[in-house]
Amino acid sequence: VQLQASGGGLVQAGGSLRLSCAASGRTVSRITLGWFRLGPGKERELVAAIKWTATTAYANSVKGRFTISRDNAKNTVYLQMNSLKPEDTAVYYCAADPSNNIYYTRPSNYNYWGQGTQVTVSS
Repeated sequence: VQLQASGGGLVQAGGSLRLSCAASGRTVSRITLGWFRLGPGKERELVAAIKWTATTAYANSVKGRFTISRDNAKNTVYLQMNSLKPEDTAVYYCAADPSNNIYYTRPSNYNYWGQGTQVTVSS
């Protein structure tokens, strides 16, 4: 699976961005997809994940502000980010887990990763 993330950029606090991750090489309708981020001085962390059953999981810090969704017809996963905060500044990565591991919030269970897209939120 090849993943191509896009949609990052510079936005003011309170603004919105939508990240997209287009997959190729395999249909994603039956696999788990996730968004992770790596912020300055921080470890890689889960942002949101969505199983092929449409079950979702979110980091506590983004609940109510971010929404993950998937369009199987377009082989794409999205991350809608609203009410952005400076602490959301990070490189965002999409990832895929074809094995659908039950521990789908753990980055170590994802085998395929996109190249990352920078999100910068100014105060």
